[in-house]
Amino acid sequence: METQLEALRRHTTVVADTGDIEAIRQYRPTDATTNPTLILKAVQKDEYSYILEQIITDHPRADVTEKTNRLLVAFGREILDIIPGRVSTEVDARLSFDVNGSIDRAQELIALYEQAGVPRERVLIKLASTWEGIQAARQLQSEGIRCNMTLLFSLPQAVACAQARAQLISPFVGRIYDWYKKAAGADWDEAANAGANDPGVRSVRRIYDYYKAHGIPTEIMGASFRNIGQIRALAGCDLLTISPELLNELSQSTEPLERQLDPEAAKRNPPEREASDEVAFRTGLNDDAMATEKLAEGIRAFSADAIKLDALLVKAA
Repeated sequence: METQLEALRRHTTVVADTGDIEAIRQYRPTDATTNPTLILKAVQKDEYSYILEQIITDHPRADVTEKTNRLLVAFGREILDIIPGRVSTEVDARLSFDVNGSIDRAQELIALYEQAGVPRERVLIKLASTWEGIQAARQLQSEGIRCNMTLLFSLPQAVACAQARAQLISPFVGRIYDWYKKAAGADWDEAANAGANDPGVRSVRRIYDYYKAHGIPTEIMGASFRNIGQIRALAGCDLLTISPELLNELSQSTEPLERQLDPEAAKRNPPEREASDEVAFRTGLNDDAMATEKLAEGIRAFSADAIKLDALLVKAA
């Protein structure tokens, strides 16, 4: 009998959201995504210590930024040996408001991949969906460096990313769900906010319908899931990046899973075009308390883990 994971693959490209190489080998995703938090977690496991040790041995005089870049690329290369598609490698979140710094770091990462024989077409550079991150993506895309826009919580962010011709966006489902659940407190009704009614699911569906109705080619990859109900409700999205724990749940279930998102249905009632200049972006983001707070919180969290990763490299040296 077909599992939910097998059924999902018929409608959506399945992506593994992890730095755990063995988990990627087990679940056979098409693509894989990483971030500083996932790499920090993976590099502290005994089975992957050889990657860190190799970086320290081969590049003893490199500064911490170069070592970090080489570590990220080393994990990416290991992952690309397993999967047929692309790996996402993230620019340091501390550069989220630095256009030129983000461009420079992305170019450094791509150069390291290409030196290792990995074509840039197999790499997505992850950037925060700040105005500055989006402008960095605009420049990088013009150079043939494909970008994955992360920490995305709202339509204004998605519209600006499309305007910049980003290759892919990663709207976060679970973190939106978290915000609304916390805001509701004791009044939160889990059953009433499940599946298609989940606020994170609704946000991604709105972006999906907007993109498909207006023929926007930027790929949409739902991310940051808390449960398989959210994943089921987004079956049909271009891609979904899923943790090993939830991939396991999907692989163990044989309940029916049907397509929920459909590009043709989105075109039947197209929403109006949204403005996409800087004023519209900043105003729209500011008007959305959830998106404003979760974007800032995400940057702080990823920055903190980037600092921890730096410290780990310094200590290992």
